[in-house]
Amino acid sequence: MTVKQFQAESKRLLDLMINSIYTHKEIFLRELISNASDAIDKIYYKSLTDESLEFSPESYSIKLVPDKSSRTLKIVDTGIGMTESELEESLGIIAKSGSHAFKSENELKDGYDIIGQFGVGFYSAFMVADKVTVVSKALGSEQAYRWESEGAEGYTIEPCEKESVGTEITLSIKENTEDENYDEYLDKYRLRQIVKKYSDFIRYPIVMEMEKSKLKEGSEDEYENYVEEETVNSMVPIWKKNKSELSDKDYENFYSEKHYGFDKPLMHIHTSVEGAVSYNAILYIPESVPFDFYTPEYEKGLELYSSGVMIMSRCADLLPDYFSFVKGLVDSEDLSLNISREMLQHDRQLKLIAKNIKNKIRNELKSLLKNDREKYESFYKSFGRQLKFGVYSDFGANKKDLEELLLFPSSKDKSLVSLKEYLDRKPEDQKYIYYATGESLERIEKLPQTEMVLDKGYEILYFTDEVDEFAIKMMRSYGDVEFKSVSSSDLGIEGEDEIKDDDTEHKDMYEKMKEILGDRVSSVKSSSRLKSHPVCFSSEGDISVEMEKVLNAMPSGEKVKAEKVLEINTGHSVFSSLENAFKSDQEKFALYTELLYSQAVLIDGLSVGDPVEFADNICKLMV
Repeated sequence: MTVKQFQAESKRLLDLMINSIYTHKEIFLRELISNASDAIDKIYYKSLTDESLEFSPESYSIKLVPDKSSRTLKIVDTGIGMTESELEESLGIIAKSGSHAFKSENELKDGYDIIGQFGVGFYSAFMVADKVTVVSKALGSEQAYRWESEGAEGYTIEPCEKESVGTEITLSIKENTEDENYDEYLDKYRLRQIVKKYSDFIRYPIVMEMEKSKLKEGSEDEYENYVEEETVNSMVPIWKKNKSELSDKDYENFYSEKHYGFDKPLMHIHTSVEGAVSYNAILYIPESVPFDFYTPEYEKGLELYSSGVMIMSRCADLLPDYFSFVKGLVDSEDLSLNISREMLQHDRQLKLIAKNIKNKIRNELKSLLKNDREKYESFYKSFGRQLKFGVYSDFGANKKDLEELLLFPSSKDKSLVSLKEYLDRKPEDQKYIYYATGESLERIEKLPQTEMVLDKGYEILYFTDEVDEFAIKMMRSYGDVEFKSVSSSDLGIEGEDEIKDDDTEHKDMYEKMKEILGDRVSSVKSSSRLKSHPVCFSSEGDISVEMEKVLNAMPSGEKVKAEKVLEINTGHSVFSSLENAFKSDQEKFALYTELLYSQAVLIDGLSVGDPVEFADNICKLMV
């Protein structure tokens, strides 16, 4: 029998395809099942114009037949089959797709789509097989043909016997090597696992004979084994069902079946879009934070399907980082896939889907915030930090998308408040949105810097996450109202400037304190914000004291310093002792200065530079 050579530089292309194009060898089964599904679809399309053909989907199937003894795996379909010339054209020329040609020649509508777009999918079989045999009988033909190849050296075609229309592909599975376990492609349970992963939603039943056990008739404890043909795929995707047919329980079950998390989803989003790009999507917001969410091992992304066949298990391009907690899938027939179908071309369709999904998630969260505050706050406690990272990242490019989703506890009653709610109840004379930073609500409430703002009846937002102030600095304002830290040197409150401008009496004393403290502070001045505390820091410039703590805790090793202003409460009893020491005892004045500085350091949660010196200074007061 004459061995025919592949065309189109097939030897090089076949070698490249087997060794480079596909990342995972298990992909071969997805490709062959997709081809089998296409073959059945072609009968369906012919039935639309040929009245002699009746198409009943339940009469068609794809069967897997593994045989460990002969080391073969058969994929048998009841599709349209191939003639000798079609075998020659479709399998003799690598990268020629019979499905693609069929699709081009027929205006395919009515909700069906031919999956195959590239002719190389069939040849993925050579990743796991030494020899591939195809026996096919075309619809309307009396003669069947056998195509056989052992790889790039060529192929043969000869007439053969086959009773029914369709195609039977037999793979002679390779022997195991040190690096590869090819036996897994002969194991029924492993094959079922691969089908569930990639081809679960092929619209025709994928069947396989499975071994099962049952109680022997008349026995209470003796079992017998039997073999039963089982459909191993689900066929009808949940996302193609009408929402009215589905309950919350159905969505929860799907979440569990897809192993999106061990928890229950807090909410689901089921959307179908038709237009410039059409797709279906089911998205989930988890109830709790995944255990590895803030680790390098966490992979964001949605499962991506094309016509019900899984193309990627994690398509990161479909989600922005700030929505990386979202789980789920997208199925579209409009995607431009590359030759292996494992990777996407970064084209307009993908970007448009990603943009739509981003907007859909944001709008659903806004709706949840408005209509179910309790559930939204539950979500926010889990993933609010990620939203704030989103505001901060990319130089604030996403702040308009996320600002209405932000919540912060406030001085009003420590409950969470949105920025809109804050502005809605802001007094007319209040110039800024005030905030205070600290490790906890309890620490913030005790901050001396809050006294003047609270005394004016102004509400303060409490920032306890390390990212909070960075995000707000990136936003700068909300609703044309600027943010202002209660530690800012200028609070914008009427009467604040009077002490600042008129307190020339203590100018020399403050200059001496600055000389003692050196570059640890940028200046010393009388305070207009303090009521009951003797001292505090305010800050000048873009870096606050809290930001200094966060940045210096990072492993980069770069040390930054906030421009700290030491503010003294001239109405406090300590101030008179400071004045007297300045006039009569410079040594004691220096001691008081150091202690007041250390007190301000501790109030802001910083560590004193020399704990021993600090302890010694306290002892000096006691003798």
